[in-house]
Amino acid sequence: MRDIVLCLGGGCLILGAIFTLIAALGVIRLPDLYTRMHAASKAGAVGGGLVLLAVGLVSLDAAVALRALIGIVFLLLTTPLSAHLLARASYLGNQPLGESSVGVDPKTRLEQNSQA
Repeated sequence: MRDIVLCLGGGCLILGAIFTLIAALGVIRLPDLYTRMHAASKAGAVGGGLVLLAVGLVSLDAAVALRALIGIVFLLLTTPLSAHLLARASYLGNQPLGESSVGVDPKTRLEQNSQA
């Protein structure tokens, strides 16, 4: 049983490292702030969650596993919220889009929202 748990932990660790690598490549390669933030928040949260899951599995200790589970929940709750807040602040601050991105003018969008 212990060998199976260790193999599962190793698999989660490798998968988490791959997702984290994808997030890092997305931050480096994508054209503008919004797409970079999307890559960092989505793939980064999954990668970090899988690494924490691996730590919880490999430790074979209930206290460490509980802390890892709490860390996963915290990560999954805070990462999308912070990404949304950063994107909204950037949008309202007129952060330019990349050349290949399509967007809406923030002032037009705010006027439409205030009329409703």
